[in-house]
Amino acid sequence: MLCEAYDVALLDLDGVVYVGPDAVPSAPAALEQAAARGMSLAFVTNNAARTPDTVAAHLSELGVPARPDQVVTSAQAAATLVSGMVAPGARVLVVGGEGLEVALRERGLVPVRSADDEPAAVVQGFSPDVGWRDLAEGALALAAGVPWIASNTDLTIPTPRGRAPGNGALVGVLRAATGREPVVAGKPELPLHAEALRRSGARLPLVVGDRLDTDIEGAVRASTPSLLVLTGVTTPRDLVAAPPGLRPSFVSADLTGLLQAHSAPERVGGSWRLGGWKATVDRDVLLVEGSGDPVDALRAACAAAWAEEAFTALRVEAPAGAGF
Repeated sequence: MLCEAYDVALLDLDGVVYVGPDAVPSAPAALEQAAARGMSLAFVTNNAARTPDTVAAHLSELGVPARPDQVVTSAQAAATLVSGMVAPGARVLVVGGEGLEVALRERGLVPVRSADDEPAAVVQGFSPDVGWRDLAEGALALAAGVPWIASNTDLTIPTPRGRAPGNGALVGVLRAATGREPVVAGKPELPLHAEALRRSGARLPLVVGDRLDTDIEGAVRASTPSLLVLTGVTTPRDLVAAPPGLRPSFVSADLTGLLQAHSAPERVGGSWRLGGWKATVDRDVLLVEGSGDPVDALRAACAAAWAEEAFTALRVEAPAGAGF
């Protein structure tokens, strides 16, 4: 089982543990069982708006008991970066919310809101309350040439009403206004991963996420095994078409995958087989045949597609039971 092979699960939140305001139905029980088998849990999020206390309280309300020290945010990773660039006790201009302020104070730094305070750096993270005045203060401070650290550059965030502009869109405003580029702390960059390792004490970590371009890409960059769950944004067709830098080590329908042993597809002639499924690439078509667990179909399909150099051009033909 993955929960016995790895000592810490570095879990993304939205799309993995919860979707919007609700827990993924299988998540609380799966995480409880994984922890009972000895796996430690760390909740690692690109969201810099909320504090670890707030995140832990939210998880506990959803049936996933969590302590603040199990939560690792991009705000904390950003504060760690800032602390290595400025003097102890320095003032840092915040373009963002409470999560950044708390993280900076944890590092002994002083958050401020005006460029007139002569900050030694600018740190930017998402908050729904960020407005023109906040961005203007950031631009004025950056004009002095101080370091600029962004918690993450996700262009969108999920909301109950659909996708809305994320911190990456707000970073784009300051980029356009100043002509500068920030140092980025969050996924898929490595500072947040390093922060999670440091805080969790992981020796054999497993990254768990739902997004190829943040969770999985970050794991690949860090040379860390990863589990992709299909409860978030990535579809089976997305996964089949993933280039090498965005391919997970394991895939499962949801977090119950932590409680499973994952068999590898076997190559038989020109096909890849797993469970009751066979996947074959014939020119530009990926043909999936058989029956059984649709995740086994996806695993076989990925093995077949990823063995081909022209995987992005493949057209998938599969029965309805395959989940494509």
